[in-house]
Amino acid sequence: MRVSVVLCAHTMDRYDAVVEAAESALAQTYDDVELVFVSDGDPAVADQFESDFGDREGVVVHRNDENRGLLVSRNNGAEVASGEVVAFIDDDAVADPKWVERLVAAYEDHDAIAAGGKMTPMWVAGKPDFLPEEFYYLIGVTHRGFEGGADEPGEVRNTNGSNISFRREVFLDLGGFEPDIGGRKGDNNLQGGETELCARLRDEYGRGVYYDPEAVVAHKVFAYRTDPYWLLDRAFWQGYSKRGMAKFAPESSGEEWSFLGRLLGEYVPDRLRGLVSDPEAAKAKQLVWLFLLTGAVGVGYLYGVYEWG
Repeated sequence: MRVSVVLCAHTMDRYDAVVEAAESALAQTYDDVELVFVSDGDPAVADQFESDFGDREGVVVHRNDENRGLLVSRNNGAEVASGEVVAFIDDDAVADPKWVERLVAAYEDHDAIAAGGKMTPMWVAGKPDFLPEEFYYLIGVTHRGFEGGADEPGEVRNTNGSNISFRREVFLDLGGFEPDIGGRKGDNNLQGGETELCARLRDEYGRGVYYDPEAVVAHKVFAYRTDPYWLLDRAFWQGYSKRGMAKFAPESSGEEWSFLGRLLGEYVPDRLRGLVSDPEAAKAKQLVWLFLLTGAVGVGYLYGVYEWG
């Protein structure tokens, strides 16, 4: 079973990270891996990547004529891929050497039609003491409260877009990601491409994504991603995007409401008890930020209601 790993980039700004992501995809314990690199509108990125990787076996470079955004780039990568499975990784992520091996096991052992794994943080500028694990999804990391449990394998709605894969024929049959519902383009903070696609996956095939916590990808958390203002802005747009998902794919929103229930009914009381029994400044800050970020998500959701009804 060949696995095509699709990696996209649109500027030279983080090219060192792009190289590290590419090297991690090519250094897998599983042998039959193809790397599909999509340059999203910047010829300099494609030229440099071809110079660095063009002579490597199993590397394909595709050029978008203009900046089309992440979701279109991923769709284009899947189109030119030759693998039975197409997997996606971000340009600021690093795959564990056994990542593809674990994904293949999901397809072969569990007859999965889609599979993904756990995202872990790679703290580039140090771990912030105020950010609660319940909101790690804002920085592209598997969060506390992830459906089914972050360390339990099994079928879930979707995994993070930087650690998700599909049988290629299934992905193409679904038409790939829907660009109109979001996805990063430039500095756009709208998210939800994998959520909407997996809602259609469930609708068409009656199946979800098989989650293997041992299929690990690390996500680089740069300094700006731990800035309080950036996190609040990110939370706002996450709420806005969640309303978009509720509008365009109503069946996809159940997990968000379940998480909110766990957050308020389980995690907040648990944190309050922990703070009372063992007072620490970091615990207090995380509790405060849990409410602040929940509020920001809520405001973003209400803004989405105002715009979309």
